[in-house]
Amino acid sequence: MSLLETTPKNFRAGFVALIGRPNVGKSTLVNQLVGEKVAITSPVAQTTRNRLRAILTTPRAQLIMVDTPGIHKPHHLLGERLVKSAKVTIGEVDVVLLLLEACHPPGRGDAFIIKLLRQQKIPVLVALNKSDLVPSEDYFEREQLYKNLLADSPWPLHRCCATSGEGCNELIKVLVDHLPLGPQLYPSHMVSDQPERVLLAELIREQVLLQTREEVPHSVAVILDRLEEIPANKSKKNNQGHTAILATILVERKSQKGILIGKGGSMLKSIGQEARLQMQTLINGSVYLELFVKVAPDWRCKPARLAELGYEVD
Repeated sequence: MSLLETTPKNFRAGFVALIGRPNVGKSTLVNQLVGEKVAITSPVAQTTRNRLRAILTTPRAQLIMVDTPGIHKPHHLLGERLVKSAKVTIGEVDVVLLLLEACHPPGRGDAFIIKLLRQQKIPVLVALNKSDLVPSEDYFEREQLYKNLLADSPWPLHRCCATSGEGCNELIKVLVDHLPLGPQLYPSHMVSDQPERVLLAELIREQVLLQTREEVPHSVAVILDRLEEIPANKSKKNNQGHTAILATILVERKSQKGILIGKGGSMLKSIGQEARLQMQTLINGSVYLELFVKVAPDWRCKPARLAELGYEVD
């Protein structure tokens, strides 16, 4: 039976782009709305590099949420492609969700994005995230600053907290109301359209972001060299099947390689252990993970290397 045949009457389905400055909580919000971890998160700005599609299916609708890289002033070719990717996404969706930070007053980056969105003929909703980080007595004043910034735009402002889920159910309802009528586009069980290889590589990069110094994260990329299902060996006692993963972490300088490996290999071991635990949750099975670190000078500025890593804009 086709998806069209099983779709309820008055069902809605469409694409929602999450747009905002780096580190405003877009990936955290995507995970909260879907109810599963489909996007990596970290306190480091510019964590998201791929236009990940997360899928939420409810009895009323199917929302395909496109988590975009944060819009910022680029400093290298990779940055230029990430910002272009986010801008391209705006013209490909049914509604835009602009995410702002309640814990900081409006800045020039917010004003730039709002100006960009005003030029588009597309519905826009605005969510004021991280409301939990603002004292209740200060929230009204902070909200008013953002309302002043949005004064010339007829966009509703919604309060939410991506970490606790406060306001997220209401946000889903208003997003659904802006989607077109139509059948669901993906099977109900799917929560992401990303290939398993991409998700696994991202889990490794997430641990690099979380565990290394500020000078390393932005210079890191991960290549999955091997992904193989190893069946159980019935001739050996307690020999369970597992997934074997071999991955290379790219950095730009030799000093960064030393930081990633750590004294006696301690940092790389820690990154591998935490990534492996996340991978086992993702694939619901045992994982054997082996990591290597390779220096690829200035890879973020080389078109061929960016294409190899999948950082291209159509």
